Amino acid sequence: MDKFVLNLIHRPEMVPEYAEKVTGHGKVEDIGRKQLLTESLDIFKLQQETAHKNGLKTTIHMTYASLFNDEAVGLAKEHHAAYKDEIGLSLLGLPCKEFREKYKTKDFCIWMFSIEDKKQIVNDVFEKFHERFGFYPESTGSYYMDAELTNYIKEKYPTVKCAIATCWEEGPKAYHTCNNSWYTFLDGGPWAPWIPSKLNTHAPAANEAEDSGIVAIPHLSRDLIACYDGNGSNFGTHPQNVLRGMIYDSQTWDMPYFYNLVDQYRDLHKYNNGYAYNMMFVGPGWLNKMGRWEAPYELLKKSYEDGCAYYGKLKKEGKLTDLTMAEFADYYREKKHYEEPECALWRDILYGSDKQVFWYCDPYMRACVNMDQGGAIVDLRPYAAKLKWEVGIGTKHVQDASYPFLIQEKYRAGYFTHYAGEGTVRSAKISFQGEEIDLCLCRTKAHFSEEKDDDGKVSSRILTLDPVEIEFEGLTVVLQTTQYFKEGSGAIQIERKILSMSNPDAKVEIDEYMVACYGTTEYPEDMTNITLKCIGKSEVKTIDYAYRCREAAIAGASEVSAVIPAIDTKVSLTVEDCSGVEGYVKEGYAFSPMFTLGYKKIISDKEVFTTWLNLEKAN
Repeated sequence: MDKFVLNLIHRPEMVPEYAEKVTGHGKVEDIGRKQLLTESLDIFKLQQETAHKNGLKTTIHMTYASLFNDEAVGLAKEHHAAYKDEIGLSLLGLPCKEFREKYKTKDFCIWMFSIEDKKQIVNDVFEKFHERFGFYPESTGSYYMDAELTNYIKEKYPTVKCAIATCWEEGPKAYHTCNNSWYTFLDGGPWAPWIPSKLNTHAPAANEAEDSGIVAIPHLSRDLIACYDGNGSNFGTHPQNVLRGMIYDSQTWDMPYFYNLVDQYRDLHKYNNGYAYNMMFVGPGWLNKMGRWEAPYELLKKSYEDGCAYYGKLKKEGKLTDLTMAEFADYYREKKHYEEPECALWRDILYGSDKQVFWYCDPYMRACVNMDQGGAIVDLRPYAAKLKWEVGIGTKHVQDASYPFLIQEKYRAGYFTHYAGEGTVRSAKISFQGEEIDLCLCRTKAHFSEEKDDDGKVSSRILTLDPVEIEFEGLTVVLQTTQYFKEGSGAIQIERKILSMSNPDAKVEIDEYMVACYGTTEYPEDMTNITLKCIGKSEVKTIDYAYRCREAAIAGASEVSAVIPAIDTKVSLTVEDCSGVEGYVKEGYAFSPMFTLGYKKIISDKEVFTTWLNLEKAN
């Protein structure tokens, strides 16, 4: 039976982000200001009342500041008893007088502290929670939780089984739309629940040995096109985010986009074995009496009430199951196995275009396929490396928690570049008598299906693209692409089939290529540690990257590859049949610091050319 699961999470954040500046109204900062504390608690009460009025139970994430407030603690106990709300512990909301006096800092992002401070803060917060409630929490969370933090919490406080662990695509795009002031870089993680690896929170665990012991959920459910293309803080199942994006009727204050977004998440059961997930997590700062952004308090309040009312309606109709975070963790572990991927065939519901993308995430990769670019892969993260990426003060990455990419069209151009050089993309070019067409120029649509093995277990998720018609001077070719995402393999099989030619005796060349690099932002990294390799039956050609624009090719090559030590990754293209193919590798140059892997083959009408993209840990 299809199931749509909701986590609705509230936190009595006594000192909400941004709110002191608003409530203080120009006065000297005072995070203990009574007006601020009173208003924050009033908002928490409103949120809880709104949820319960619509028949929804919540997870109450107590903040450190709220643990010093008797009324907040009392409300949590009361609602746990009356409504079965879960009482959990948030690692957001650290700032308060007690915290600042002890740690002498205005830092509030738990993953940015040194590992020593992380442990001390966890001990302080968890023990204070136990002092107030007499038990330890089963759920926790933050905008991001690095692996070292998660591992310590699970070891020290084993009751924790669920955590909010990342913000989907909260990286440079969000940074730029916050006036270059929001120093949280969390790109490259899952958009839906997963079991994090002990080595890297973003990367799902492949087996029990890698299992961190928790089920992770995202901080908000995002629009998987609008958020990727633009600022994610405007496009999520957070009613006030939708208001910040100004995606509502200014006359009636209705927000159909919010409902469409929830409904598209409901639709994901088609691609995930009958299961779909959504979460709503609205901090009290967003319901400030002074209003937020361009929205008055009355609109903020209405948007939250309308959001909860829609979830309540779905529950009454039997279309939604509301679970606490701890309940969801149990459900998820029963429902999903380690190597089972999360899939999303997503369509534009905001701008009125026909754009469609497919997202795929498993323990070996995260990939995005763009049908507006002929089924090109436009984002690729090598989870197979399980890259150890320590974050916080005292590490190499104080703020940047992103999982590195090999392909990322927003930070490394993609097919459509402004000038010389190339952007990162995995696509194919078709050539005939000196003319060349890239499939990135051929818009199409995709259809999802599954392939099962002899035991009836799903082994592949299949993306079948509508055929595209390619017109050359003197020849019309109809070509179809099919992509197979093989479960548990770290591989994508890509088939190109010639369905018809206006001249059945003609021949065309297909060039299957991948332009890639590595990084987490727009800025290039040092490529000189990369080794490119072309492997044939009797020879191997190697290029040690030095920005010299060199190329190497071998007829009948069985593999073309790049090893990238900086991110402990090997990426390769392979073919099933080496006859008639030429494998090649290309080194980039300083203005275009990429590398290219590819295969070329001459094919005829009705022929199929199959290649594989493979990801492995380099060592």
